[in-house]
Amino acid sequence: MALAIFDLDNTLLDGDSDHLWGRFLAARGIVDGEHYDRENERFYADYQAGTLDIDAFLRFSLRPLRDNPRQEMEALREDFMAEQIEPIMLRSARALIERHREAGDTLLIVTATNAFVTAPIAERFGVPHLIATEPALHGGHYTGEVAGIPAFREGKVIRLEEWLAERDLDLDGSAFYSDSHNDLPLLERVTHPVAVDPDPRLRATAASRGWRILSLRD
Repeated sequence: MALAIFDLDNTLLDGDSDHLWGRFLAARGIVDGEHYDRENERFYADYQAGTLDIDAFLRFSLRPLRDNPRQEMEALREDFMAEQIEPIMLRSARALIERHREAGDTLLIVTATNAFVTAPIAERFGVPHLIATEPALHGGHYTGEVAGIPAFREGKVIRLEEWLAERDLDLDGSAFYSDSHNDLPLLERVTHPVAVDPDPRLRATAASRGWRILSLRD
């Protein structure tokens, strides 16, 4: 039994859930639309360029969870799932997950996007295991801070190693599917790295190293 690891945004999804969540909150008037949209776009461009300050971004992106009632945000998340996420859940991604499930592989999503946004997405895909950036809670309320290490770049490797150690598992025979050059630290650790609809930097790296390149766009 091998481990099948999936990035989420722009890999299993035809879009970025973190970025879309910010736009959704602005459109619903939960945050200052003009300012929030501008900052959201700036951080997304930094992510694509490989220059994202993850700590600054998380302070920005987790603030709405801190500043609004948890029950209200959870209700908004259901609307977000129906309006923004379900339409971009790729049919070919579902088929890929099912092939690994039928092979008896352990299914795991590893994503930098916070668990508040991504837990219901992993559930919709039927993936039982999720490593995501964890928003901190205190007394049942979100604090706007991060609990532990963000699952971003090298942080994905650290968080995965902790997850494996807790379950006495290893990466022998493992596969990791990702679209982003930000995931090179983890792609370099698995047995079967797969570049999925990759950005230009990852496509060049995958081609030079002989990694599989795959498209899941319907």
